[in-house]
Amino acid sequence: MSENDEARAELNRLRASIDNIDAALIYMLAERFRCTKQVGTLKAEHRMPPSDPARELDQVARLQRLARDADLDPAFAEKWFNFVVAEVIHHHERAAGNGTADAERG
Repeated sequence: MSENDEARAELNRLRASIDNIDAALIYMLAERFRCTKQVGTLKAEHRMPPSDPARELDQVARLQRLARDADLDPAFAEKWFNFVVAEVIHHHERAAGNGTADAERG
């Protein structure tokens, strides 16, 4: 096997791992949104605000610690969290405005 063939085989192996990780992330995000859908419904039913800034700050700090432990950029972890939370809050606001029938789709 040539050096180029070995490099190609390694590239394919790494890409297969990346594809598996991406699939796992999608399924984990879907599960996360199923949980936040329940939170949105509960908040709408009890007229609670769609966001919880204190919890969000705690979560950012926790995720930054986890990111450091995992050798991931804590700023990236915060950006990811803020992106996800913005979508969750949008769903919660929609649930609160339209009742629980239009709670988060997940």
